[in-house]
Amino acid sequence: MQDLSNYYQFSRNEWQDFHGEHHNQAITDAELRKIKSLDDEISIDDVKVIYAPIRHLLHVYLKNYRKLVKLKNEFIEVDNKKVPFIIGVSGSVAVGKSTTARLLKIMLERAYPQYNVGQMTTDGFLYPSKVLKEKGLMDKKGFPETYDMPKLIQFLSDVKTKTGPIKYPLYSHNIYDIIPDQYEEVNNPDILIVEGINVLQLPQNTNIYVSDFFDFSIFIDAHANDIEKWFLNRFSKLLDMAKDDPDSYYYQFTQIPRQKAIDMAKDVWNEINYPNLQDYIEPTRNRANIILHKSTEHKIDTVFLRKY
Repeated sequence: MQDLSNYYQFSRNEWQDFHGEHHNQAITDAELRKIKSLDDEISIDDVKVIYAPIRHLLHVYLKNYRKLVKLKNEFIEVDNKKVPFIIGVSGSVAVGKSTTARLLKIMLERAYPQYNVGQMTTDGFLYPSKVLKEKGLMDKKGFPETYDMPKLIQFLSDVKTKTGPIKYPLYSHNIYDIIPDQYEEVNNPDILIVEGINVLQLPQNTNIYVSDFFDFSIFIDAHANDIEKWFLNRFSKLLDMAKDDPDSYYYQFTQIPRQKAIDMAKDVWNEINYPNLQDYIEPTRNRANIILHKSTEHKIDTVFLRKY
C-alpha cells in the first residue's frame, strides 16, 4: 500500500458535508442506468453524497484556473484566450472509470450550461491489433507499451493550444480493436474529461506526463480481489450479450464451454490485468487530486483529497 500521508482522508459520511451549491438535483435513476458501465453500480445517493461535493470542488479549481489563465495572458500582454480545463479519470480495468467520467460530464453540463463539456477515452490510442501482433504485444494489451503515447500527448497538446475540431482514433470494445478510418473529435471544449487506465502514467522515452495536461485528476481505487470479481462478472455478461452476434470479439468464447471461457478470463486477469494494475496503474495513484475508494459492492466508502 502506498503512503497516502499527503492526502486528507474522509469517510463517506464526512465527505457528504462538503456540498457547496446544489446544481444536480435533476439527475434521475433512468439517467444513471443509462450511463453506468456494464457490471458497475451507481445511485442517486452516490450523486448527492460523493459527486456533488466533487463538482463543487471542481468549481473552485475551474474558477481559479480561468483566473490564472487570464492573469498569465495579461502578464505577457497577449489577448486572453480560452484554454480548456482538462480532468483525468484513472484506475484499473473494470473499476468504473467510464461511469464516473459520464456522470461528471452530465453534472458539469448542468452546472455550466454555457460551457462546452467534452468526454473521451484513451482506448483510441491503443495500437491496432495488427500492430500489436507485429510487435508481439497482443498478450500485453493495456500495458504502457501498447499505447501510442506520443500520439496521445500530441492530441492533448493540440486540445490545449488549438481551436476547432481535433480528431482522435475510435476504439470498439465489440471488435476489441481500433476501427479503421473512423474518428471521434473534440471541438473547442471549455472542459474535457479524459478517461483511461494510462492517463497518469509516464510514457517511455519522454519526460512529459499525460497528466501534465490535466488540471484536476481522479483515481478510482478498490481492492484487487474486488476488481477481479468485477472483471469476471463483466466478462460473463459480455458473453451473454455476444451469443447471437458473430461480429463480436466475445462471440468466439461463446462457442466453448462457459467454464472454460471463464477460466481463460481468469488467466487474462492473472497474467495481464493484475500485473498491469500492480506495476503500472496503482503506482500512479498518488498523482491524483482525489482518490475514490470503492468497497466490495461498488460503493465509494472513502475519499482521499491531496493536501499539496
